[in-house]
Parts: sequence; structure tokens; C-alpha cells
Amino acid sequence: MKILLCLCFSFFFTCLHSQKIEVGKNRAIKTIKKAIQLANPGDTVLVYKGVYREGNIVIDKKIILQGIGFPILDGQKKYEVVSIKADSVTIEGFKVINSGYASLNDPCGIKIYNKTGVTIKENILENNFFGIYVQKGIGCIIKNNTIKAHQKQEQRIGNGIHCWKSENLQIVGNQVSGHRDGIYFEFVSNSIIWRNISKSNIRYGLHFMFSNDDSYISNVFKNNGAGVAVMFTKNVKMFHNYFAENWGDAAYGLLLKEISDSYIIGNKFIRNTSGIYMEGTSRVALSKNIFRDNGWGMKIQASCMENEISFNNFIANTFDISTNGSLVLNHFNNNYWDKYEGYDLNKDGIGDVPFHPLSLFAVLTENNPSAMLLFRSFMITLLDKSEKILPSITPDNFVDQTPEMKSLVL
Repeated sequence: MKILLCLCFSFFFTCLHSQKIEVGKNRAIKTIKKAIQLANPGDTVLVYKGVYREGNIVIDKKIILQGIGFPILDGQKKYEVVSIKADSVTIEGFKVINSGYASLNDPCGIKIYNKTGVTIKENILENNFFGIYVQKGIGCIIKNNTIKAHQKQEQRIGNGIHCWKSENLQIVGNQVSGHRDGIYFEFVSNSIIWRNISKSNIRYGLHFMFSNDDSYISNVFKNNGAGVAVMFTKNVKMFHNYFAENWGDAAYGLLLKEISDSYIIGNKFIRNTSGIYMEGTSRVALSKNIFRDNGWGMKIQASCMENEISFNNFIANTFDISTNGSLVLNHFNNNYWDKYEGYDLNKDGIGDVPFHPLSLFAVLTENNPSAMLLFRSFMITLLDKSEKILPSITPDNFVDQTPEMKSLVL
């Protein structure tokens, strides 16, 4: 009780003594750096519309930095524009442009250095090397920012939202385009990525590395170089995302590499070279997803095991499933396959004949990509039909024993 009273008193005392400092061409204080120097912890610095070229702006005390009319912070292609070096800072309502470029120290539009409780919201960041960078942040919020870049070469641009060695982050409602990776997580735990749109990035819309116990929910990943990559990770929840139009020789909606004990539920994979590519993946539940109009619905490498693929819709994919091995250690149940030609005599909605989703031609093209030249030829159609009747190359146990007769309402 005493602690609660002390906290309440401290909050009241801070609010009572906080002040607003105004910055602008027609104000007494002309520069943001001067306002920060004059501010006390808890103060609000109001920056009015205009262009501010002040080099590297360092925020080293707990303040709210608020833009009125989207004032422009211009790094002039020389500086990191804003560096946050205090806890509980808020930055809101700015247009941050033209950070410097350097491959050693990664200059950014806005960077958080080892701090807690920082909020960056409602900003526009354009033409920066890295957009927003969270380094060893705890409990930080990156919300409703628009982050754009225009480079065409991967090595000339950083990531839109880059998070490293952080925890309890909230990445919410941002729009990211034109960067190397739209959103990047490395050694980030217990964090959420929610309602973001990441599109037209050079490499990945979202890139996970060594980041456990995170969730990404209701995001759009569209027209990126290679969709989303989740690597060397466990306990990830991937719910209700939209993966679309990620095309290329080595492109996919979602790459899973060396991940385990995760959930992929309620997502849509539409018009990708491969909806999902799985390698070294184990104990992952894939359920209630839609795979439609992809080259391959799923590519499951022989190194994958104990994955449960159930209650998904596979519609109008060139190949629903492909693999590079003969040993099947994954389980398919109650999926809808538009290529299923079986029957349902007892009218229970489940096909009476098991479905083998792996076609002979899918096996041939996995080992010999040039065989795609024969796609839709009469000979290949005949071979596929023969393989369904008398399997000889495709594994017998690569099978859905309970295929759904009608597409599932997801």
C-alpha cells in the first residue's frame, strides 16, 4: 500500500511540475536541441511545422517530443537523425528523412539505445538507411508509423523496423515498404507484431532469427522478395496473416527453417511461388489456413517431422504438396483438396477413399526442375493418373486418410 501511494504521489508530482516547451520559427526557442537542453524530465516539447536540420538529435531525458503538422527532421544524408538514450521517451507526429548511410554503425531515422518503455508512434520515416531501430529495448511500442525507402539494391539499405536483443515489444499498425527487410527480429522474445502492412521490400516482409515466444497476428506481407522467414526459433504463434504475391525462383509466402513447437493458424497464402517452405521443422501445428493459386501450396523437406497439417483448404495450386524424400514423418488430416476425386457414400462429409496429395510430377520436378517444361503434357497427366492407382514412386504413407469433401469455412 505504501509503495502504491508513493508511485501515485510521484506521478502527481511529475504532472504538476511538467511544462510545455514550444519550438518553431515564430517561437522563442528555434531549435529542438535547445528545447531538449532546457527541458526537465516529464516535460513536453512541442515542435511546430517546418524543416529542422540539426544533425544528430539526442534525447537523454524522459520527455514527450511531439510534432504539430508533421515537422521535418532532415538528417541531410549525413547523420543518425534521432537517438533515444533515456527511458520512457515518446516521439510522435514527425517526418524523419535522409539519415546517413554507413554499414558499420547503422545510422537510423530513429534509434533506441538500451532503454525501457519508449514509444514511437504516428510518424513518417522516409529515405533512411534503417527506419526505426530498437537495440536492447524492453517494453517499447512502435505504433502506426509509415516507413518508406526507395533503394533497389539490398546492400544499400537497412531494415524498416529492426529489433535486436529486446523483449516485450509491441510492433503495431505500421506500414513498411522499400527496405531490405520490412520488419526484422533477432534475439527478441515475448513480443507481438500485429496489424502491420509490409510490402514491396527487397528481401523479406518479416525476418525472424533466434527469437522465441513471439506472436505475429493479422499482418499483410505482400509482393516482397521472399515473403516471411522464421529461422532457428521456437514457440512462435502465426495467426491470421495474409501472404500474397511473393514471386521468384527462390520465393515463398513463408519460410520455416529449424523451428519447432509453433502454431500456424488461420492464415491465407495466395499467389506465391510456394505458400510455405519447410526445412528442419518439427512439432508445428498448421490448421485452418487457405492455400490458393500458389505454384506449390507447401514444400516439405525430408528433414521435417511430427508436424500436424489439418483442416486446411488447398485450392487451385499447381502442386498442393512437394517433398524431396521418401520418409514421411508428418501427418495430414481433414484437409480439403480440390484435386480429390473420391466419393462419400455415407454422406458424412469425409471422403471414403484416402487422398495422396503428392503427385508423381511434383516428385519429378523437385529432383529435376527442368521437367516443368513437360507440365500439362498428355504423358505427365497419364503418369499421374497411373501413380494414383498403383503408387510406385510417391510414398504410400504420404496421405490424408480423412479428406474433406467440401471446402472448409475458415
